[in-house]
Amino acid sequence: MQGTLKKLKATLTNPIQYQLPIGDELINLNEYFGREVTLTFSGNIYCCSCGKKTKKSYSQGHCFVCMKKLASCDMCIMKPETCHFDQGTCREPEWGEANCMIPHYVYLANTSGLKVGITRHTQIPTRWIDQGATQALPIFKVQTRLQSGLVEVALAEYIADKTNWRNMLKGINPELDLKESAKILIPKIEEKLDELAQLFGATAIERLDEEVVDLSFPVGEYPTKISSFNFDKEPTVTGVLKGIKGQYLIFDKGVINIRKFTSYEVSFSA
Repeated sequence: MQGTLKKLKATLTNPIQYQLPIGDELINLNEYFGREVTLTFSGNIYCCSCGKKTKKSYSQGHCFVCMKKLASCDMCIMKPETCHFDQGTCREPEWGEANCMIPHYVYLANTSGLKVGITRHTQIPTRWIDQGATQALPIFKVQTRLQSGLVEVALAEYIADKTNWRNMLKGINPELDLKESAKILIPKIEEKLDELAQLFGATAIERLDEEVVDLSFPVGEYPTKISSFNFDKEPTVTGVLKGIKGQYLIFDKGVINIRKFTSYEVSFSA
């Protein structure tokens, strides 16, 4: 089976069910636990947007031209607090309307420890699964991506806004009381929340009272030492599949971040 890679697809079950998209095929990876799996990179990369062959992948699967022109590759995707849609400078206003000017959630999660994050309402629980979160709790619902970014920045003064991916893959994240964490954190940013309410309107930021979502990943054995596979350095990745967490396949000999190699043409065998 051969084709271009896309990010892992996941379904929130217990444990989470994963599929590996290769070209037009979907491989049910949970069926391959305990088996030797081999992924072989052909050396070809095809832009996930225009389909043209590219020597290098930019912004997770794009050619250089698409990376420079698409709104989905702009810096504000990584730093939503820098969204410039209201300034009339969005690369693709229609895309911005559909993806940024829609409800977003600010959440607390337990990945490699307590962190804050944001996601579109359409990406729950996908975003949490992709980050390898074992627990997640939405705490605010806002009207736009910009607003979610500003709230996230305020909370990031007190907790992490990034995941230590190595610790996440080692399973180093004891269960947390996310509701108690929210009770402690939210009062610390009340002044900022008031400022945002005055700027965007009293109904722009909605406080939530949700239940914690628990996520169980299909990992039989966590690695004690992390060694990463890289198709750019070694075209063949092989080993016994021990589990999956986030966007990582965990083998007995190392791990690989599938999302990092979006658009790489790869063959799969087991």
